[in-house]
Amino acid sequence: MFIIIVGGGKVGAFLAKELRCRGHSIVVVERDKQKCEKIASETDVMVINGDGCDEQYLEEAQVERADVLAAVTGDDDDNLVACQLAQSTFNVPKIVARVNNPKNEHIFQKMGIRAVSSTTVISRLIEEEATIDDIITLYTLSKGNLAIVELLLPEDRCIVCNKAVKDLGLPPGCILVAIIRGDGVIIPRGSTILQEGDNIIAVTKTEKEEQLRQILLG
Repeated sequence: MFIIIVGGGKVGAFLAKELRCRGHSIVVVERDKQKCEKIASETDVMVINGDGCDEQYLEEAQVERADVLAAVTGDDDDNLVACQLAQSTFNVPKIVARVNNPKNEHIFQKMGIRAVSSTTVISRLIEEEATIDDIITLYTLSKGNLAIVELLLPEDRCIVCNKAVKDLGLPPGCILVAIIRGDGVIIPRGSTILQEGDNIIAVTKTEKEEQLRQILLG
């Protein structure tokens, strides 16, 4: 892929190096001349000394060719402007933004920009670790309205084992999509019988997660 990274700080420099090692074509746009020189000396990528919020420098980076633009500066306003330009002016297919203040995350999401907040990611990891034997959120979809979750049926006191999926009484918005049993994967049907130790992968509306947990785990 051809990827433009706006911001050559620690995050941008690391991304440039990592993605280049994976075989992608990378261009970094950075205001600070010293940071540009450092990236250029350490990584085999093209570096442009300029403002990623300015059309001129994005055009110099050949933004019209870009498959992805990632705005990862330490300033949310700059990241938002760079993403808006890439989205509305240059029609870049995929846009990703670093969000430094989690309060700004919803602004990016409302504009259809994929926003990554380290604070949000860490909080989710903490929550997942705290419920590791209960229900784990693997991924969120549709702007946080849907979640892919994983549940492990206990080997003792299992309230749904030996029951068919159709008899579970799953609420609307909850679907079991896979059962990992031993080394195999089962695509569940209504007649599929659940067993102790089954690892359940489900898609659910986020507000139904607790209800799903209650049905499967009690």
